[in-house]
Amino acid sequence: MRKFPILPLIALLAAGLTTACENSRPLTEAELPAASQRFLSEHFPGVEISFAKVDTELFDKEYKVVFVTGSKVEFDRRGAWKEIDCKYGEVPSGIVPQPIRAYVEKHFPGRRIACLERDRRDYEIELDNGFELKFDLDFRLVDFDD
Repeated sequence: MRKFPILPLIALLAAGLTTACENSRPLTEAELPAASQRFLSEHFPGVEISFAKVDTELFDKEYKVVFVTGSKVEFDRRGAWKEIDCKYGEVPSGIVPQPIRAYVEKHFPGRRIACLERDRRDYEIELDNGFELKFDLDFRLVDFDD
């Protein structure tokens, strides 16, 4: 009979520990990893940063930069980009791998890449018409969603 009062207590403690391990704080551009700073100066020169922050979780860090234009870039703990979201513009063409650019130009002429995301397994893009395309690491189309 005493198990029931203990289970909610354990759940509350677990939730509290998870929340305590998450931390978010604002940063200046100079506090970003060097790789992130180089990436921003190369691909977003002269674009004003609205804010930057670091999200620290139990075993990981993630950096987020938001520009005054509304575009966003997320970086991993080492400063490598993970996601670029330019919903009001276009992901700079120098960032998009050439085979993906060529595929979009051939199959979706006149469309722009509004979002680009990568991880260890694949690349995902979202076009300005809402189409989402997924490519493997060899840049072969593996999935799409309209």
